[in-house]
Amino acid sequence: MLLRYFYDKRLAQASYMIGCPDCGEALIIDPIRNIEPYLKAAKEEGLRIAHITETHIHADFVSGVPELAAATGAQVYLSDMGDADWKYAYAGALKARLLHDGDNWMVGKVRVEVIHTPGHTPEHLCFMITDTAGANKPMGIFTGDFLFVGDVGRPDLLEEAAGIANTKELGARQQYHSVQRFKDYPDYLQIWPGHGAGSACGKALGAIPSTTLGYEKMFNPAFQQPTEDQFAIWLLTDQPEAPRYFAQMKKVNKEGAALIKTLREPQPLNQLALDKVLEAGDLVVDVRRLNAFARAHVAGAISIPASSNSFSTYVGWFVDYQRPLYLILEPDALIQPLLEALYDIGVDNVGGYFSSELIGKDAQTLRTISVEQFAELAAKPDTLLLDVRGSGEFAEVHLPNARHIFYGTLPRYLDQLPRTGTIVTYCASGVRSQIAASVLQKHGFDNVVNLKATTEQWSALLPSLAQA
Repeated sequence: MLLRYFYDKRLAQASYMIGCPDCGEALIIDPIRNIEPYLKAAKEEGLRIAHITETHIHADFVSGVPELAAATGAQVYLSDMGDADWKYAYAGALKARLLHDGDNWMVGKVRVEVIHTPGHTPEHLCFMITDTAGANKPMGIFTGDFLFVGDVGRPDLLEEAAGIANTKELGARQQYHSVQRFKDYPDYLQIWPGHGAGSACGKALGAIPSTTLGYEKMFNPAFQQPTEDQFAIWLLTDQPEAPRYFAQMKKVNKEGAALIKTLREPQPLNQLALDKVLEAGDLVVDVRRLNAFARAHVAGAISIPASSNSFSTYVGWFVDYQRPLYLILEPDALIQPLLEALYDIGVDNVGGYFSSELIGKDAQTLRTISVEQFAELAAKPDTLLLDVRGSGEFAEVHLPNARHIFYGTLPRYLDQLPRTGTIVTYCASGVRSQIAASVLQKHGFDNVVNLKATTEQWSALLPSLAQA
């Protein structure tokens, strides 16, 4: 048996290839929309991608199942578990084999057994793998968004992101029973999860790419909760903000994403087009580095640096899927990597892009300050300290008298912020706070400055600010 691991840092997402060299076939599990890495790996190993599956209807990225099936003609396997609201609408078009708890199939000499693990989503499946060429017992389990290193998948996304009421409590209790089921499996089993640290599909995912079930039984808090009620309370407490774009991903992945080759290729646009786009109120994202944006940028654009591993997630908080999105980039920058990142989250309507050379003498600037300057501003009575980190980060440590508004939800609270005095945005590095500052500027706030500092740097001011 052959195992290949693929990891997308932008999505903190893992996908896998299982191959049987004897028969020359491969199975891809949880593919993303950019399928080139799978095609390349299969070619390198001399394998044909003959099987494709995924653990569930994903919320955080566009599934690559339709894309990969179109490119390879492989047999597709999709969950038929869960309630009627979460069945795959495109399963018939792909002639997919529908899976149920206890089903199995062979990839050459590798047996794949289906385990229904509801909780994160109603239809969620895990896949237990046995290499029958040399063993009669399973080697490990692909656990998708059920079991992570040090965590389990959150059950509240259907309610928080997709707006389906009264599902998170039920999901939490289903997740408890899925965990209890895994307690009966052997400790030696390897666990290959669908996400790593940085994913919003859980609250405390580890950065290690794999683990063992025995290790998780000993140290994962999900296995330590003594009752169903206590488990549900633990699981639903302190979950991170559910990204706004997750609702769109659920819809797209249920219906099946359009093939990338059918999308209109965005073209470079001129100054006249930029003026019209800004007048229409469409989203314009300046993807240059933070310092370049701060020095000079087009009024009305927001700053989301393409260099960030979280670029896709950042964009997902502000994109309107019913309207086109436009980009501003350096003259020598490549558009294709940006499109791949946007297509990952279903931003298929990219209206075009502009060169930063269009930024002229009427450019806007964004003041960036140091910790020392921040201390001076913080002491002034007309300064608002705006902490744009996540709620968990804010609860752990924050400055006295700071106002907390998560950066991704900032547009909802614009009418609650002052137009006089100074608003200082800050986070844990200066990235999310610059995004927030640029959003405020876009909406007419000209009294915004951004603190470019780490949590450790600004939290060192706590004693002096507490005395002020």
